[in-house]
Amino acid sequence: MDTRDRSTDQGELTHLDDRGNARMVGVGHKRVQARRAVAQATVIMSRHAARSITDGTVPKGDVGAVARIAGIMGAKRTPDLIPLCHPLPLDQVGVEVETNPDVGRVTITATVATSARTGVEMEALTAASVAALAVYDMVKGVDKTVEIERVRLLEKTKRDAPGA
Repeated sequence: MDTRDRSTDQGELTHLDDRGNARMVGVGHKRVQARRAVAQATVIMSRHAARSITDGTVPKGDVGAVARIAGIMGAKRTPDLIPLCHPLPLDQVGVEVETNPDVGRVTITATVATSARTGVEMEALTAASVAALAVYDMVKGVDKTVEIERVRLLEKTKRDAPGA
């Protein structure tokens, strides 16, 4: 059985071996590069609930602060949550929370950076998702209609790492 990685450049699935079994992709042959990913999640709620966030009157506390910490923690725990993800040394995790009470929307933007052999898009997506779940948890008592509308990858880049 040939267990060498098949290149994604050729459109082949690299998380499966020749027998169709799941496996972690080998990245040892890749060079270390500076990698960055940006993901976004959108949480929809009533204008009243969104205004409660901006006014600081949500009974559970500071929604933005909790969401930021939850997102950072989520990025750090990605390989524990997503099967086959490589554990990566994260150089930076940033989570921005923007609340728009006029339309009842919270937009979370997570930015993750590393110098590694593989990308950090799963970490960015996990950060945005976990932050959105934290927002949901914080406001569900204020608004029973709250929902996470969208999670998406906005950007993924790589470049030669300094000193490489």
